[in-house]
Amino acid sequence: MPHRILSLSQAAKRIRVPERELAHLAQRHEIPHQRRGDEPVFEKRLLDEWAQRRILNLAAGPLADHHRVAVAERQARPSDDTLIESLLRPDWIRPALSAKTKPSLLREMAALAVSTGLLFDEASFLEALEERERASSTALGGGVALLHARFHDPYHAEASFLVLGRSRTPLFFGAEDGATTDLFFLLYCTDDAGHLHALARLCILAQRPGLLDSLRAAEDAASMYRLLADAEVALLRQL
Repeated sequence: MPHRILSLSQAAKRIRVPERELAHLAQRHEIPHQRRGDEPVFEKRLLDEWAQRRILNLAAGPLADHHRVAVAERQARPSDDTLIESLLRPDWIRPALSAKTKPSLLREMAALAVSTGLLFDEASFLEALEERERASSTALGGGVALLHARFHDPYHAEASFLVLGRSRTPLFFGAEDGATTDLFFLLYCTDDAGHLHALARLCILAQRPGLLDSLRAAEDAASMYRLLADAEVALLRQL
């Protein structure tokens, strides 16, 4: 039900924001909402889109807190919450993307998603990626971007997946710091809650000291996969 309406308490629980903070965000019109009497209510798909953008922009401390709570809710043991191993495969990594523009990069990453054998409709998925980039860039600092659709659609693919591309030529992709981007993750999850969690995980990994530089220096896809998997295991051991 893409247009499901959530109460304040339901929305706060869904995106892991305290009710009082969420109410203040609504009062200041900093989050999409409607009013029912004196109470704000939230359309699920717009709330999830806002939550995606929030995760990408969280500072290191709040992001770590958000991620820690999410892991605790999902798994009795943090070490069981390995997402890289379940979402990514070495042959879903392209170490030498040829794209030199943002549109061609999106097309190349959509084609990489098709190569997983899980995607139903490349054209509609590419359109969803382009819509997200028009709304706001998924490029972060450090030369990495976390591509995803603007709105969650459970019918884009038959299963969740993650693909990774490394471009030969760094691109201006819209990062706030004005720097170029050369590492591109593309995430799709069949459930929206899982998507938000995986997005937070990737943000956390992107902040791991030295990981992005190691991915740039890696010789091949297998090496890039191993670097990511090992970094995730090390992260979970620290929780």
